[in-house]
Amino acid sequence: MRKKTYLKIILSLLLLCLLLFGSYELMNARSYQLFGNITNSIETDEKVVALTFDDGPTKNVEQVLHLLQQYNAKATFFLIGQDIEKFPEETKAIIEADHQVGNHTFSHARMIFKSPTFMKEEIDKTDALIHEAGYKGEIDFRPPNGKKLVFLPYYLKQKEKETITWNIEPDTFFTTPEEKIDYVLEEIHPGSIILLHPMYNQSGDELQVIEEILKALTEEGYRFVTVDDLQELE
Repeated sequence: MRKKTYLKIILSLLLLCLLLFGSYELMNARSYQLFGNITNSIETDEKVVALTFDDGPTKNVEQVLHLLQQYNAKATFFLIGQDIEKFPEETKAIIEADHQVGNHTFSHARMIFKSPTFMKEEIDKTDALIHEAGYKGEIDFRPPNGKKLVFLPYYLKQKEKETITWNIEPDTFFTTPEEKIDYVLEEIHPGSIILLHPMYNQSGDELQVIEEILKALTEEGYRFVTVDDLQELE
């Protein structure tokens, strides 16, 4: 009797571990979710990539747009609703420069272990602000830190809103501009989606990374397009 009890406890613990591990993997998966569409890169032979910028807008938008214009590059900006309220002119500048705008929630709270009502408000309020700024296109979504479980993908599917992640993330693994640039150049391939965070950077390091990526990949024959344009090549 005691052996059966121990066996049940062990099996229960194993199942719990498997459940926790599975949930962790699902939460952080860049190319899989339970509902709806998710894209972290595309397969193509054309030398095209998508630069994506998370957070903001902030006053750094002007410098980012200037760099993009220099290289005739288009990018995708995943904006935070509360920052859109603080920097409406910067939001309009992104749109007027014909870049893609995506939804990165209103408060940048992680979209796990939150109520369905909270998630809905975070997404819908930010969508409304993006449209009020003058954006006419469909609005893709990027979850903060890339984290999602069940309800978030389900709600996005109901809204016919796609989840966009990434396959190259230099800010996650490295600290110096040189390390980040080397990493991108080593990992890049046609159809990649690159994640960068220039909006709150005050040192200028992230702008240096953007400029060097634009310069080096342009010399290699790459074009920089929005995520929407990248997906049209699939």
